[in-house]
Amino acid sequence: MKPFESFLNNELENFIVYRKGLGYKEKLIRSRLVIFDKYVKKQADPSSVWNPDFYLAFRKEVGEEPSTVNITLSAVRCFFEYLKRKDPLLNNPLKDVPNLQRRPFVPFVFSPEQVDMLLDVICGRIRRHTQRVFLKDFSEYLVILLLARCGLRISEPLRLKLADYRPDEKTIYIEKTKFSKDRLIPIPLSVARQIDNYLSCRAALIEHDINPYLFIGGLQKRLGDQRIRVVFHSAVQQIGIDSPRKVIGDTTFGKPTPHSLRHSFAIYTLKSAIARKQTSQNVLPVLAAYMGHVKYQYTMEYLRVVDAESRTRLLNFADILRKKSCD
Repeated sequence: MKPFESFLNNELENFIVYRKGLGYKEKLIRSRLVIFDKYVKKQADPSSVWNPDFYLAFRKEVGEEPSTVNITLSAVRCFFEYLKRKDPLLNNPLKDVPNLQRRPFVPFVFSPEQVDMLLDVICGRIRRHTQRVFLKDFSEYLVILLLARCGLRISEPLRLKLADYRPDEKTIYIEKTKFSKDRLIPIPLSVARQIDNYLSCRAALIEHDINPYLFIGGLQKRLGDQRIRVVFHSAVQQIGIDSPRKVIGDTTFGKPTPHSLRHSFAIYTLKSAIARKQTSQNVLPVLAAYMGHVKYQYTMEYLRVVDAESRTRLLNFADILRKKSCD
């Protein structure tokens, strides 16, 4: 983990320890506080951190999406509340610093045909000339298959252990991911067959298999998040849908990411259920539980558009309005 380097470094480290003691994960909050720490280190006058104007300038310096800026401000605000509890005479300088207004976000949505194309490309890249690369490539394909067909978060298949897949039941057990939730979910038979095939190959190729992970990146390693992203983006480019992120007016249209497969899964699962005459009120709580959301309202955040075609129409319409306003 990257250490803090400003004059607040000791207090920041103590705050991290405090938050971990409350059950929070260190990685995200540390990454946000490192941004703050770097900015503090650059200042000629350290006492300026107690001035609210400092954070108006800092807010601009972060220069990311409003939602990301707000997360950073929230982490810093929480840090100063921690200091204030230790010394009641201190003021929280972010108390009256407002968050940025969030832009509406429209995620990229794959059509079912595009998902099939993406998976075909990745499957076609599985190299068979050596044991090591074959199992690694096969694992990469299956991770992305689970993102597409089961709407998993990218971290979830990467952390699966061998015992988490239950071949007799065709289920996988997902332990303590986001919101610290556990869940046991059924997977499509077509996906289960591919995992069974992979496990048969693995048993035949590795004589003494001591890797506890379901999907392997090496003899004793699991796959890494970054490798999955590289494979995904390479396949997206190959099928010609690598559209860039766009900000049109006050709306952000997202680019394809592995998480887009989760969005697409949610959208088309709901659409398919409605086509079978099921009501969204009945489907959403079940879908939320399957996807690991604490509340089905979180699942509704994924349903910004009806399908890939409606997103394209919305993007084109926004682009037309933008061009007219520039004329």
